[in-house]
Amino acid sequence: MRDSVEPAELLKQNLAIEPDLQNFIGFVLESVTRLGGNPFAASIAALNLLQKLRGAGAGTGYPLSASLLLQGRQLGVQWGEDPKSHAPLATLAQPPQAEIIEQLRQHLLNSTESADPALLFQRNAEMTRHFNETRARTEKELETLQQSLAKRQSELHESLRQAETDPLTGLLNRRAFDEKLGQAFRHIMRQKVSPLSLIMLDLDHFKDINDHFGHQFGDAYLSKMAHTLTHVIREDVDFAFRIGGDEFAMVLFADYPQACNKATQVLRLMETKVSIGISTINPSTPDSFTVEEFILHADNALYEAKNSGRGRAVVDLCSTPDSGECQFPCMKLANSNHG
Repeated sequence: MRDSVEPAELLKQNLAIEPDLQNFIGFVLESVTRLGGNPFAASIAALNLLQKLRGAGAGTGYPLSASLLLQGRQLGVQWGEDPKSHAPLATLAQPPQAEIIEQLRQHLLNSTESADPALLFQRNAEMTRHFNETRARTEKELETLQQSLAKRQSELHESLRQAETDPLTGLLNRRAFDEKLGQAFRHIMRQKVSPLSLIMLDLDHFKDINDHFGHQFGDAYLSKMAHTLTHVIREDVDFAFRIGGDEFAMVLFADYPQACNKATQVLRLMETKVSIGISTINPSTPDSFTVEEFILHADNALYEAKNSGRGRAVVDLCSTPDSGECQFPCMKLANSNHG
């Protein structure tokens, strides 16, 4: 069992380079002899200590701190920050007198202070090398971490994009439609300063086209419709969606005259083989109006477009107060504006 007295530190050194390590072991063995310990047993213990210190980084440029400690009759070495990093060296026959301990401490201090300039230069060079290598390694690890993070963010972004994209046409899908329409509707209804239009579109007789010409032609026809929608909307402002087999939608941050204009462009580019329904909200829309009603009015207008002969666009203004007869073909509105 160890003596219960507090350990006395006889020597403390940074073992940055190999000469530091060799000098420290030499001071350790000299201390064993001066305190009356067994030099032979201490030499064997010093070999084990040397191996442990090298394993902890001594002599590599890393300034590993090591202390020679005396606690009662026990002489040992402790290194690094971990208190468990300790190795016994010798057990003395009896505790040394305080005067002897102080003389030894002073001797070791004087010995370490009388350093060779060349040794100091080597120590500084090795420590500089170690710190530079450590910094370069840390910077490389940080760069790798940043690259990994950027890759994960890119993968996440791509995963989210694929989750809301229709794979055939590249348009936003039904999931994105529900999310983006809801966000836009809530924003417009809360701000009450600008209009919002929802355009629902169905390809006329698409099943017959698919059955007659085949699915490959049908897929190309769907892609043509998608290209048409992306052509007429404002990039990074409005949205285009494929929400079903031959069902499409556009969300425009514009009033119904602009929505009718966009619908007319789609009809022209698709050779009037599309039925279109439009619903609009604006600052005068009642606060009680819901997004479900917004969609329903666009669906009602689409139904009217189909029921009245297809290949046309109908706007539903029934969401506005005192709208009276509130469904009109876009062509009629255009004629009245020009008249």
